[in-house]
Amino acid sequence: MTELYSGATDLELQAIREIVAVAMDAPAKAKSGHSGTAMALAPLGVALFSRVMRHEPSDPNWLDRDRFILSCGHASILQYGLAHAFGYEVSETDLREFRTPHSKTPGHPEARETPTVEVTTGPLGQGLANGVGMAMAERMLRAQFGEELVSHRTWVIAGDGCLEEGISHEAASFAGAQGLDRLTVFYDDNHITIDGATELALRDDAAARFRSYGWDVIELGEKANDLDAIEAALRGAIAETKKPTLIILRSHIGFPSPTMQDRREAHGSPFSAEAISEAKEILGVADVPFTFDPSLPGQIRNSLETQHRQYQQWQEHVQSNSQAANQLMLQTTKNGSLLELVDLEEFAPDSPVATRKAMQRVMDAVSGKMPGLTAGSADLTENTGVVIKNGVPQGPDSPGGRQIYYGIREFAMGAIMVGQALHGGIRPVGSTFFVFADYVRPAIRLAALSQASALFVFTHDSIGVGEDGPTHQPIEHLMSLRAVPRLHVVRPSDANETLHLVKQLLADSNMPATALVLSRQDLPVLSGRSAEASRDHAHRGGYVALDAEEALCTVIATGSEVGISLAAAEALGESGLPTRVVAMPCWTCFDSQSAEYQNSVLRQDLPSLAVEAGATLGWYKYADDVLGIDRFGISAPAGFIFEEFGITAAAVVSRVKSLMESYQ
Repeated sequence: MTELYSGATDLELQAIREIVAVAMDAPAKAKSGHSGTAMALAPLGVALFSRVMRHEPSDPNWLDRDRFILSCGHASILQYGLAHAFGYEVSETDLREFRTPHSKTPGHPEARETPTVEVTTGPLGQGLANGVGMAMAERMLRAQFGEELVSHRTWVIAGDGCLEEGISHEAASFAGAQGLDRLTVFYDDNHITIDGATELALRDDAAARFRSYGWDVIELGEKANDLDAIEAALRGAIAETKKPTLIILRSHIGFPSPTMQDRREAHGSPFSAEAISEAKEILGVADVPFTFDPSLPGQIRNSLETQHRQYQQWQEHVQSNSQAANQLMLQTTKNGSLLELVDLEEFAPDSPVATRKAMQRVMDAVSGKMPGLTAGSADLTENTGVVIKNGVPQGPDSPGGRQIYYGIREFAMGAIMVGQALHGGIRPVGSTFFVFADYVRPAIRLAALSQASALFVFTHDSIGVGEDGPTHQPIEHLMSLRAVPRLHVVRPSDANETLHLVKQLLADSNMPATALVLSRQDLPVLSGRSAEASRDHAHRGGYVALDAEEALCTVIATGSEVGISLAAAEALGESGLPTRVVAMPCWTCFDSQSAEYQNSVLRQDLPSLAVEAGATLGWYKYADDVLGIDRFGISAPAGFIFEEFGITAAAVVSRVKSLMESYQ
C-alpha cells in the first residue's frame, strides 16, 4: 500500500482507501456519478484536511475556519468521503444515499446541505471565482477585526474544465491584481475530459498563464500520490505573502484502477463491478460495497491536534476580545440590523429623478451604519451609483477597503459577490448595465440557488438607453431573470421607492438574492396617495398606486411605466373611463402575499392591461392584455424610441379603450 501512496500515516492510508472505495461504490449504487477524479484526488484531500487546513469537525461553522471549495463539483463524492472520514456529520448512510432524493450527498455540492460545503458548485469555474470572493471577504474582515479573530485561508480544487471556462480568466486576473495571498487553487491536471484527452481542445500553458496574472505557481508534476510532496506545496503556498498560489498537480483519473485509469470513461461513468473489484484488490480493501471502519472518524478527529489547538486559541481570543468578537458575530448573522436607525432624505414629489440616482443616495445613508457592506461595479461605478461615500478602494495596500473595482469582468464579479456573501460578515452590492445581466446570469442563478445575500444592481434598464442601440437595450432581460426561482427581481416605480426598498433589502439579515433594475432616464417622483401607497406597500411586491371610484379597468406597470400609466389613467378618467393603476415592482414578493391581498390589488373582476417596456411573455398571469416590446430596439433618442414602440400615455389610453371595446 505504501507504494501507492507514499508518505501517508496509517490513519491517512485508511482514509484514502475508504474514500477511493466509496468513490466507486456510491456512483455504482446510484447508477450515475463521477468516480475517477475523486479517486485520483483522495490523497490531496486527505493531506489538506489532516496536515494543513484549519478546521474543527465538532464546529463545522466555526467563523475562523479555512474555506474549502471543490470547484470541479462533479467530484462531489470526494468531499463527502472526506467529510465522513474526518468526523463531520456525514454518515455511512448518507454516503449510501449519494444522489438520492433529499439526501445530504447530492450530485454536486450544495451550500447549506452538507457539512464542509461552503458554496454551491457544479457549473465549472464558478467555484474558483467564489473562492476569490471568500479570500477577499477574509481579508476585509481581518483588516476590520484583527488576526486574532479572523485569520484563515481559502483552498480551491479546480480541474481542466474550470480553467477552460472563461470565468477562470476573469476571476484569476482579478485575484492576481488584488494580491489575494491567502487564496490557493489546486489545478488537477489529469489530461482527461468527457470527450477524451484535453489535447483535443486545450494546449494552454497554465503555469505561464497564471504567472502572467501575478500568481505564484508551484508545479508539482507526478506527485498526486505523494502526501509529503503535497504538504510541502501546501506550506509553500502558506509562505507566499503577496500573491495567490496555483499548485499544478498531474494526477491520473481513476487511479489505481488498471482498467479505468486515464480513460475518459472514468470521468462520468460508474465503474463496472469487475473494475471495482480489481481496484479494491489493489487497494487491499474488502470487495464489499460501503465497507468502513467505524472507529476511523473518531481516530482522525483525535489526531487533529494542531487544528484543535488553533480552535481553542481562537475561543480564548474571543473571550479576551469580547466586544470585537460580539461585533463580528453580529456582523456575520445580522449584517444590516443597524439600518433601522437610518433616516432617508426623500426626493421632492413630482420632481424628475432617475432611479439609478436614488441608489447613490441610499448608499450614502447606509454605508456608514453597515461595516460589512461592499460596493462595486464592472467599470461603471459613476453610472450606477454604487459607491461608498469616502470609500477606500479594496486592494493589497488597503485590505480593509470596501469599494471594489472589478474591472470589465461581469461574470466574475457576480460569482465573487456570491463568495463574499456565503463567507459571512459581508453584504456585497455589485453593479453594471442591465443588458450585461446576460454576462452575470450564471452567477445570479447560483446566488438564488444557494440563497446568497447578494444585491445585483442593474441600471439603464430598457429602451431609455437610446442611441446606444439594440445591443444595449435589454428588452427580454426582465422576463429572463424573473424565471429564476427564489430570485427577487425588483424594478422600483420611482426614486423614493428605490430608497426604501434598498434599505429594507439591506436591513434583512436573510436578504434574498436580488436583481435591482433601475432607470437611466429621469422618472417623475410619486406624490400624494400614490407616494403613500408606495411607502406602505411596495415591499409587498405590488400595490394600488391609484384607485378610482367605480373603476372600469386596471393598468398594471413597473418602473418607468408606472408614471406613464398614471398619466394615462388621468386622461382615461377625464374621458369617462375611470381607471385604477397597480405598480408591481417585484413579482416574487407579490406572489408570496395572501390570496386576499393579491385579489384586492389586481381586481380580476375588471379588464386589465399590463404595461412594460420589455417582453410581454409572462404578463398574462396577471393581465388580460399587454403593451410591451417583443422585438429588438433601435438606435435613436430615447423619446423617439418610446414613441416608436408605443410606450407612452397616449398609447396606453388607446390600448385600454380597445380592450374595453372587446369586453362590451
